[in-house]
Amino acid sequence: MKPKSKILIIAGSDSSGGAGIQADIKTVTALGSYAMTAITAVTSQNTTGVKSIVPIPPKEIFNQIVFSSKDIKPDAIKIGMLHSTKVIDSVLKSLNNIKIKKIVLDPVMVAKGGAKLIDNKAIKSLKLKLIKRAILVTPNIPEAEIITKIKIKTKEDMVLAAKKLLEFGTKNVLIKGGHLESKIVQDIFVNKSEIKEFNNYRYKTKNTHGTGCTLSTAITTFLSCGKTIKKSCELAIKYVNSAILTNPNYGIGHGPINHLNTMSINKKFR
Repeated sequence: MKPKSKILIIAGSDSSGGAGIQADIKTVTALGSYAMTAITAVTSQNTTGVKSIVPIPPKEIFNQIVFSSKDIKPDAIKIGMLHSTKVIDSVLKSLNNIKIKKIVLDPVMVAKGGAKLIDNKAIKSLKLKLIKRAILVTPNIPEAEIITKIKIKTKEDMVLAAKKLLEFGTKNVLIKGGHLESKIVQDIFVNKSEIKEFNNYRYKTKNTHGTGCTLSTAITTFLSCGKTIKKSCELAIKYVNSAILTNPNYGIGHGPINHLNTMSINKKFR
């Protein structure tokens, strides 16, 4: 089987393999595309939490992005963990250099175990400079609260926060509703012309490590194959839900999901 598209992932490494670059590569591969990477940080972690984070120098992040893309031009880019203002500036400089339009931003800020992965100056830089470069932004509820300063308790709050995110310049927002306590998980897709709810049953499991990384990368992969943004979100949510349901139950903490759960996608979409 030949790869259907090429994805560049800009994100941190997860030594346990459940999230970050490792989850991203697995997702892209499982969905039939080709993964390239620019690693922003190396973390030592397992299912119980993060032990340490070692940042990659901004210049090397720039080099990874530009040098790889000049040779193999990606059809789409997924951006994950960016831990400092200098890293964000380096990524922005590289994006200006390679000029890719399909960019999905997953504003990773807090690890599943609660460890903070980004500093306050970087959050401000992300809001003012990076969000407007993305065609889609995919925060979970805590991330949306940090960026918009809106407390989210209901579906209506999610819509309000999504509209606030649109004001920062992105064209589309998907706020993930997994942090609200309910039997149904509601993910809300918002742009200037529509609001769409994706409703799914909540599975009782602690094995959800890497769901955010996986979802944003799956969306990027579907988008790179010609699907619309809304359809890409719908298919990616289905992929992640199936991956949660069939999780391998590894580790004693928040375990990984099953990226080998595959879905067939065609290059062209009508």
